[in-house]
Amino acid sequence: MKTYTGGCHCKAVRYEVEADLAKIIHCNCSHCQMKGLFLDFVEKDKFKLLSGADTLTEYQFNKKEIRHLFCKTCGVQSFSEGVTFPKVAVNVRCLDDIDITKLNLIPYNGKDL
Repeated sequence: MKTYTGGCHCKAVRYEVEADLAKIIHCNCSHCQMKGLFLDFVEKDKFKLLSGADTLTEYQFNKKEIRHLFCKTCGVQSFSEGVTFPKVAVNVRCLDDIDITKLNLIPYNGKDL
């Protein structure tokens, strides 16, 4: 496990997360596909929002199991929170200094759920 920092494009939302980034979810659901999300799900106690709580707005769809949070200023979804499960889905593309070409992407079929 390593501690990473990340956030949105305009830097209003900033967080730190403890993760290993061993297996990154590459989901094909309509939401993840359109946004190009690469996700790592971590326990809520491994995630700390440092700034920007007041700039976040949310979107829910389908079964409403995830609070898709994004910055009102720049529109970037840097993380989401589980509603029916105690995890945070970190958008790995929003972590500082990550080379996404080196990630182990695991396909997930969210399209058929």
